[in-house]
Amino acid sequence: MALVFRWLIRLASALIVLTVATIALVYYFASRSLPDYEGTFEVAGISAPVEIVRDNANVPHIFGETDEDVFFALGMAHAQDRLWQMTMLRRTAQGRLSELFGARTLPIDSLIRRLDLYPLSQKSVQAMDEETQSALRAYSSGVNAWIDQVNQGARGRGAPEMWVFNQAIAPWQPADSVSIVKLMSLQLSSHLEEEVLRARTSLILSDETRLNDILPEAPGAGLAALPSYAALMPNVPRYAPNNRMVFDPISPVVPRTLAGASNAWAAGISRSATGSTLLANDPHLGLTAPSIWYLARLELETGGVIGGTIPGVPVVMLGRSADLGWGITSSYLDDQDVYIEEVNPSNANQYRVPNGWANFETRESIIRIKDAPSITLQLQWTVNGPVLPPDQYDLATIRPPGHVTVLGWTALSDEDTTMQAAMNLMRARTVEAGIAAAEDYVAPSQMLTLADRNSVGLKLIGRVPNRSPENVTQGRLPHFGYLLQNRWDGWRDYAENPEWIDPVGGIVGNTNNKVTNAPYPANISFMWGDSQRVNRWRLLMQAREVHTRDSFIEAQSDTVSYTARSILPLIGADLWFTGEAAPEGTPEKLRQDALSLLAEWNGEMNEHLPEPLLYAAWMRALQDRLIRDELGPLAHEYTHVEPLFIERVFRDTDGAGAWCDVLQSAPEETCSDIARMALDDALIWVSANHGTALESLRWGDAHEATHDHPVLGEAPVLRWFVNIRQSTSGGDNTLMRGRTSGTGDDPFLNVHAAAYRGVYDFADPDSSVFITSTGQSGHFLSRYYDDLGDLWRRGEYIPMSLDPALARGGAVGITVLEPHQ
Repeated sequence: MALVFRWLIRLASALIVLTVATIALVYYFASRSLPDYEGTFEVAGISAPVEIVRDNANVPHIFGETDEDVFFALGMAHAQDRLWQMTMLRRTAQGRLSELFGARTLPIDSLIRRLDLYPLSQKSVQAMDEETQSALRAYSSGVNAWIDQVNQGARGRGAPEMWVFNQAIAPWQPADSVSIVKLMSLQLSSHLEEEVLRARTSLILSDETRLNDILPEAPGAGLAALPSYAALMPNVPRYAPNNRMVFDPISPVVPRTLAGASNAWAAGISRSATGSTLLANDPHLGLTAPSIWYLARLELETGGVIGGTIPGVPVVMLGRSADLGWGITSSYLDDQDVYIEEVNPSNANQYRVPNGWANFETRESIIRIKDAPSITLQLQWTVNGPVLPPDQYDLATIRPPGHVTVLGWTALSDEDTTMQAAMNLMRARTVEAGIAAAEDYVAPSQMLTLADRNSVGLKLIGRVPNRSPENVTQGRLPHFGYLLQNRWDGWRDYAENPEWIDPVGGIVGNTNNKVTNAPYPANISFMWGDSQRVNRWRLLMQAREVHTRDSFIEAQSDTVSYTARSILPLIGADLWFTGEAAPEGTPEKLRQDALSLLAEWNGEMNEHLPEPLLYAAWMRALQDRLIRDELGPLAHEYTHVEPLFIERVFRDTDGAGAWCDVLQSAPEETCSDIARMALDDALIWVSANHGTALESLRWGDAHEATHDHPVLGEAPVLRWFVNIRQSTSGGDNTLMRGRTSGTGDDPFLNVHAAAYRGVYDFADPDSSVFITSTGQSGHFLSRYYDDLGDLWRRGEYIPMSLDPALARGGAVGITVLEPHQ
């Protein structure tokens, strides 16, 4: 027995030693790619010495003799901190993920290849002016200089992920940067999905009024009735099976409810207490680790600029100079149309055109797949755009037999000068100059908010399609591509895009809300990203005669739900304080306790409160009860509560109260009946997942921010190192927006939020502040991987200064680049 015990001790000791040795070895190899920010590098591609001064938050401040030298150094800084992220963005835009991940990512590569994003990017480089091309070349040289350092200097392959996915890194090219901007366009676009969902819902709901209930118009001018999709496409089945691919965290294609969103507003001198202008901006994107944003300061020949950059792209996308600040929000411009193209039954290589048949433009594309044979795609284009496969975007569910589906999209341009516009915007000094610079902007369409020292402005930027007044569906449903009236007729003149400069009220802003009531075809969109936040924003802006930097920060951090305040009294009108007190431990008592809490709640979606969880669970259960019997399996597509729908139902607008009656039951249910049953459903879910002690519930336990690593975030053990999880306040409809996932076992996880926040004060520009959601480094062993995250969660910021002395005073490192002799 003693012998067995001794051998067990020896075996356990050996396992411990082996485990420790393995961990030490993994740490050693992973840590080799941690960059040293103190050093001097001799590099080819610069004309004079360049300094990269990293302040105490690891924000690089880049000083060089020429703009090209500065862009070179930005490329090197990006590659030092985010090389893996950059290579992943590039692979995604090229449709080459399957070389690393195998068949898992084949649907993503297939879609990207069919969209032709990378070849279009290569052609677009040639459409830009020489100054922009020169900047792109310099930036690429900077990235490649660091790749050379990695290859020659034993720097751990550049990133710890490279040890898991070991592939050679190709030199960076100007087209790589352009393709990342096109990739962002794909992430921010949702009109394709909206058209498909509207078509599918139209096939099920014969009553057009009920369709406008569940897919409501934003408040404003009316709309002429559209034909039903069944009338347009009589051969499409009403209940087609769902063939959509499962969402992959690597994919740039996100559900329509998680498309781009943002806030931005600016106050002119008349509404500012500082004597100059103020601007706040917080763009909303999917949360990842690291964040998509990377803070940087560039000292250009025209002066310093500072703000948020995207690794792989050599521009400050949003931020400020000494004289001008700019912020962006998704405009929700309708820049996509789905076309149904009839295939020639006698020749599958042809499609119908107005005067007969035309050949598809075709090209083969080979996708290499890890651990599997390569496949060859047959890419097809029509005059309206690329042919998309039926397994993407649920297109099979709305496609008649003998037809293919085609996407028309502004981003599919081979003369995309968006990068040129962004370059020129960095050099602008006034609101008018900023608006002029943005004329070259193509996609993704944005609302550009501007503030110089004296003026503020708001302008829709990006190409706006010209649609015919005779367009059969006004661009809201898939439609036949051979009909000339359904095709785009070029682009609107930039001067026609909505614009506001120094309005009488002194404040401009956008929360993705409806910005114009112009009737079709002069409108911008029928679908908007917000009908709720704008109400809270309007209240906060009007509550003060003048604003300060701190009042803008307060608004940016506001977590009060206008939605909860407006619809809870409607839904609970017949439920509050009714009947006698129920016995303890009964479902009725639990319902009464929940209603009592909600009755006294002010709508603040604070992470420490129970009421936000009760409210969110109730609304989710309520919408599901209202639509499930009418829509059947399609109800799964409605993952998020639509406040306008709930309001229409409980106000019985145009007879919308009909949704409350359950069609499959004999009794006629009232809206109060459904509200009560939905609350019981919600309490059952809450009890099962969070307990029955309602006063002890915390919204933040359900509303965790999920800064997950897109690739390693689900890997055993590693996930604990690479993912960042935080309890957060806010919700779907608060200004400090924390969009919930809406699906799965944890439907209230915070997956989409303001990964960048900035507030700029032009009375004292160096008192401006900004923050990102994680940290500057993409290396999970770096102390700068998540150091900004806690500040972000608490609504705090770091200084946004162009003062070189402040950057140098607390610098964590200074990198010097010297020209190669």
